[in-house]
Amino acid sequence: MAPQYAVWRKSTHSAPDGECVEAARFPSGTVGVRDSKAAETSPVLELSLDEWAGFLHAARACPAL
Repeated sequence: MAPQYAVWRKSTHSAPDGECVEAARFPSGTVGVRDSKAAETSPVLELSLDEWAGFLHAARACPAL
């Protein structure tokens, strides 16, 4: 569950039509990821720092769609 006062951030490379994800660092040391369109009602994936690093690596390796 996401902390109530998490600071959510969206990439500056986000699509203008809102098809984006947001990420927030939680006090537990994990990273939350959610759908920016659903924001407050979006389910949150909670990733360890290693999982987050793997996610970023995979996302950067994919060509833009």
